[in-house]
Parts: sequence; structure tokens; C-alpha cells
Amino acid sequence: MNSVSVRTLLVRGMLAGLATGVLALITAYLLGEPHVDSAIAFEEAHSHDHGDGVELVSRTLQSTGGLATGILVYGVALGGIAALAFCVALGRVGRFGPRATAALVALGAFVAVFLVPFLKYPANPPAVGDPDTLDKRTALFFLMIALSVLLTVATVILGRRLAPRLGNWYATVVAGLALVVVLGLAFAFLPSGDNVPEGFPATLLWEFRLSSLATELVLWTGFGLIFGELAERALVPKAGRAAPERDTEPAAV
Repeated sequence: MNSVSVRTLLVRGMLAGLATGVLALITAYLLGEPHVDSAIAFEEAHSHDHGDGVELVSRTLQSTGGLATGILVYGVALGGIAALAFCVALGRVGRFGPRATAALVALGAFVAVFLVPFLKYPANPPAVGDPDTLDKRTALFFLMIALSVLLTVATVILGRRLAPRLGNWYATVVAGLALVVVLGLAFAFLPSGDNVPEGFPATLLWEFRLSSLATELVLWTGFGLIFGELAERALVPKAGRAAPERDTEPAAV
């Protein structure tokens, strides 16, 4: 990576995570919070507990300061981790430049860290899910994330080992199929986490999950673009930026 240190890229990754966290925050606030309010209204209307409980944190604070803190910290943390993954991937997944490598890392992180676990354990609004099984459902969700990330790394290793014998294309296909088969078995054997209460609007549930998907998509797309530009400026001399990146056939996953 020339004279640029890992520390420099780590800092830039965290800054990119912070910047794209702001974009994700706006998305979550505009698209997700109205559905949260609707779900809370449903929960209160069907609650059998009519006591005057003390609200420790107001809903207004939850939807503003709490939401901002959670998403921005999440963005900075994942930005730093993704920057370290970028340092490992650069030059090892084909002759891609910094921008293209950042885009590939962001895409891989979106799929492995969010999309695959989301397909098995999608996000649920308030009122959906048994409160008594919260710890179990949380553990299953993080187990799915860990499994997805480990299997993705194993797929990359498998593809690289098969490439000398099968070629990049067939090695990628075989490794990808192996990933799909193992994930399919995990989806089949891991317990379901859904427990939708009777009468809960299906449209509300679907729209809340779509808003969660949109928030993560904005987060990782923004990170790939912003960090790619920051890494390009750090790693490529000014004289070399005018020429377009020469991408060759991608290496096996």
C-alpha cells in the first residue's frame, strides 16, 4: 500500500462510516420511524396492561438522540472494520484499484453482515416477537451473522484454492454453490424467530422491514463510494488519477 499506513486507512474508514451513518440516519428517520410509531400504537391498543408505568426514555428522545447515537456509532465501528478488510483485500482479489476494491468490500459486507442474516431473521417492529424470547432471538441473530461471515470467508478461500485447477469462473461458481448449499442447511435447521401477534397489519410489518433494508443499503453503498474515494486519494498519486482504472478479469471469490 505504498507509504500509506493501515492506521491512515482505518481513520478514513471510520470517517467514511460516520459520513454515511448520517445518510443512513436520515433514511431511518424518514422511512423507519413512522412505522415504529404505528407499531407502538398497535401494541398500546392491544395491551392488557393499563397501569401508569413511568416512561424512562421518551419516545421523542428515542427517535432522535437514541436513533442518531445508535446509527452513528454503528457506522463508525463498521467503517473501521471494513477499512481493515479493505487492507487485506487490496491486491488479493484481482487487479482492482482502491475504488473498486472498496466497492467489493462494501458489497460483501452488506451481503454477509446484513442481507443473509436478514433473510433468516428479518427486522421486526415493536409488538412483534415474544418478549420472553428476546435473549434467545438476539443470540440466534448474532449466531447467523457469525455463521454468514465465516462461511463467506471460507468461500473466498475455497474459490482461490480451486482457481488454479478450474479457472476463475468455474472456481467462483463452485464456491458460490457450496455457500448456497450450506446456508440453505443453516436456514432449514435454525429455529424461526417470528412471532407476529394476531391482527398485526401485514403491510406495516413488510414496510418496516423494507425501511430497515433501505437503511442498510444506504449505509453500505455510501461507505463503498465515500471510502473508495478517500482510499483512492491516499493510495494513488495525483498524476495517476486521471487515467481510468484498468480492471482485469476478477479473481475467484
